[in-house]
Amino acid sequence: MIHIERFTFNVFMVNTYLLWDETQEALIIDAACYEPFEQQALLDFIENAGLKPVRNVNTHCHIDHVLGNNFIFRHFGIKPEYHTEGAPFFLTAKEVAISFGFKMDGIPEPAGYISEGTAVTFGKSSLQVLDTPGHADGSVCLYSPSDGFVITGDVLFKDTIGRTDLPSGDFDKLMKSIKTRLFTLPDDTVVYPGHGEATTIGYEKRNNPFVR
Repeated sequence: MIHIERFTFNVFMVNTYLLWDETQEALIIDAACYEPFEQQALLDFIENAGLKPVRNVNTHCHIDHVLGNNFIFRHFGIKPEYHTEGAPFFLTAKEVAISFGFKMDGIPEPAGYISEGTAVTFGKSSLQVLDTPGHADGSVCLYSPSDGFVITGDVLFKDTIGRTDLPSGDFDKLMKSIKTRLFTLPDDTVVYPGHGEATTIGYEKRNNPFVR
């Protein structure tokens, strides 16, 4: 069984997820911890729970979701993983960070790339990678059929969807991703988004005003 802890980090209120199973091996998703107190909160939880982080995955590579990558690399020696189409965002990451008032002290090289057809494994657990572009090139969602949840990054939120007015955003692609990759999941699948509270696939199919 996969356990999930949510942290909300930086001024963009990004949800960073920490997943682990009975082996105590842990997966970090969207390491957004920027301020020292945010980094310490993550470290304290990991230490108190006796966890061993083994992978760090980004659902996409917008600046607010990757601010903690270098911290994770420095502290645990774990390089980030993301979709290869998200790599271009790092060409201007330091400049984009400065424009939002952040400072990036380093950009780790990726440990590898993930895409549809691959799995993100840790301990005895595995998440399916779903390619879901539209909010940004390289956006992926991570799905656990056995535990009944999907981590959607900035593709789908409760009562709304990811914005498409940023570089590489495409509304038609986003709608296709939601309808063909997410809304085909079981209705009781819990949705853990990149910002805001959790929801379910069924609730969004019935109530999300942006997807009809």
